[in-house]
Amino acid sequence: MEKNFALIKNASLFRGVEETELEAMMGCLEPRFSHYQKGEFIYRQGETITRMGMVLTGSVHIQEEDFWGNRSILAHAEAGQSFGEVYACLRGEALRFSVIAAEPCSIMFLDALRILTTCGASCRFHNQLIRNLLSELAQHNAELTRKISHLAQRSTREKLLSYLSEQSLRQGSPRFDIPFNRQQLADYLCVDRSAMSNELSKLRDEGVVEFEKNRFHLL
Repeated sequence: MEKNFALIKNASLFRGVEETELEAMMGCLEPRFSHYQKGEFIYRQGETITRMGMVLTGSVHIQEEDFWGNRSILAHAEAGQSFGEVYACLRGEALRFSVIAAEPCSIMFLDALRILTTCGASCRFHNQLIRNLLSELAQHNAELTRKISHLAQRSTREKLLSYLSEQSLRQGSPRFDIPFNRQQLADYLCVDRSAMSNELSKLRDEGVVEFEKNRFHLL
């Protein structure tokens, strides 16, 4: 627990919670910790869960697969970010997505009802925790709205430009890294990888963008 303390206190879920109160709060929430290697499933589509996850180190991909195994990446969560909150609160609702380790990662699992229910000890910062959880849910909704905006574009080229423009604005620079390799980016944008790679090459030849692996520079 001690080795994770610094990571936990900096997470957005615990924003505004004083360090002196965090240890007592952890006793109330009874977290569980697990480590995963790249490619391991943290949650599988179709499961039911009672605990949401928070990434302490590394990162995860949240993805959906259809009956034939076609994959769509819905979101990416890095250290300090959480996932699975909605389904942990719903209790009994089957997951519409899987969560997979994008790289070696450590995850803290929290019972959603323990967050939403004020404990008998009446932790002073429990209400702050609930507000932070609502903020997390709102942020995830905004992320999905941004993705819908990218997918609403008519062509692979327009989807790419929409996504790259949004990443540049969010990171405040024309030079930025994205959290996906080429196949993952194609899965996120729901396009064919070869067609996407061809469009990237055209954009580079036209002087619109430069890139190397997952590092991009908009010109």
